[in-house]
Amino acid sequence: MLRNLSLVARSALHSPQTAARPFSAQSDFEQAQKNLDKLKEDPGNDVKLQLYALFKQATLGDVQGKRPGMLDIVGRTKYDAWHGLKGQTQDEARANYANVVKGLVAEDVANASETAGTTVDGLKAVDGLNITREGKVFKITLNRPKKFNALTFDMYGAIQNALDLASKDKTTSITVIAANGPYFSAGNDLTNFEAASGGDREKVEEMAKVAKVVLHEYVDAYIRHEKPLIGLVNGPAVGIAVTVLGLFDYVIASDRATFHTPFAPLGQSPEGCSSYTFPLLMGPLKASELLLFCKKISAETAKSYGLVNEVVPLQEFHAHTQKTIEEFSEIPPESLSINKTHMRSLHREKLFEINNVECDLIATRWLSKECHDAVTAFIARSAQK
Repeated sequence: MLRNLSLVARSALHSPQTAARPFSAQSDFEQAQKNLDKLKEDPGNDVKLQLYALFKQATLGDVQGKRPGMLDIVGRTKYDAWHGLKGQTQDEARANYANVVKGLVAEDVANASETAGTTVDGLKAVDGLNITREGKVFKITLNRPKKFNALTFDMYGAIQNALDLASKDKTTSITVIAANGPYFSAGNDLTNFEAASGGDREKVEEMAKVAKVVLHEYVDAYIRHEKPLIGLVNGPAVGIAVTVLGLFDYVIASDRATFHTPFAPLGQSPEGCSSYTFPLLMGPLKASELLLFCKKISAETAKSYGLVNEVVPLQEFHAHTQKTIEEFSEIPPESLSINKTHMRSLHREKLFEINNVECDLIATRWLSKECHDAVTAFIARSAQK
C-alpha cells in the first residue's frame, strides 16, 4: 500500500493544481513521499490510512464523490478518513503529511537500533531476530516487541536457517526459541498477506505461491531438527506461533501466555502440522476447539491439553527458564540427539506428508473469497483502532 500511495503521489505532483502551491510545502511533500518508501518497518494500517487521507486532501482538496456502500469496507474506511479532513487546506495537508512521515522516519531509526538482528557465524543477520550461542544453548529470540513479534518473510527464512545450523552445531546440545517483550508472537505479520485484501488476482496468486514455499520450508525445518527444541512462551501466542509447538520437545509458558489459532475467521486452514500433532497430543475433540472453533486458551489449559509442559508465574519466568535450559544443556549431547532422532523417526515421514498437504490446502484458502473478505475486513478494523 505504501508503494501504491507513493506512485499515486508522484503522478499528482505534475498537475497544474499542485504546481501552483508554494515551493517549500511542495518540496517537503515530495521528499516525504520518497522517505516513506525507505521505511524498514511497516507503520501499521492506522498510520497508512492517515497518510492516505492527507495525500488525497493535499492533492485534491475536500472529499469528492459518494460514500461507498456497506459492502465496500475498505473503500468506506478510506472515504471516512478523507472526509474527516474536510476544510483543511491543501498546503496544511501537505505540511501535515510531511510531519507524519518525519515522525515515522525518526521512529524507524530508533526501532532499527532496537530490533537490528544479531547472529552467529554462518547466518545472515535479520531485523527482528537475535541468534546467539549461550554456552551449550543455541538460542533464537524473536525481537520485534512493538509489532508483537509478528513474523516477516525474512524472519521465517532466518529461523529456518538457524534451526538447520543448530542441528549441525557441535558446540551446542539444545535449541531454544524465546521472545522479547510482552508477546511471544502474534504469528504472521499481516503485511505478508496484504495482497490478499486487494482486487488484483495476479498479485494474490503470486503472494500465495511465495508464501506457500516460505511456510513449507519453515515447518520442514522444525520436523528435521535433530536436537531437543525448547519453547519459552512468555506471553500470548497466535497462529503459527501456536501450531508449531506440537513439533517442540519441551514448552515452558508464563501464566500470562495465551494460545489462539483463529484460522476460520480469517478464511484460512491449520498449518505447522497441527492437524496431525494436535489430535495426537490432546485428542480430536480438544484439537477441534482450537483448530475449528478458534478457542483461545490459557497457559494452564494448554498444559492440561498436552501443549505445554510447565506454567510459571511471569515474575519467575526468566530465572526459572534459565535454570531449566542450563540443566537440559548439561545432559550428554549424543544421548539427547540420538533419543530425539529416534522419537521423531516414528512420525517423521508422516509429518513431512502432513506439511505438504497443509501447505497445498492453505495456498488454496489464500485465494478464496472468504480469505479475501476476512483479511480485508481485518485490515479495515485495524485501521480504525
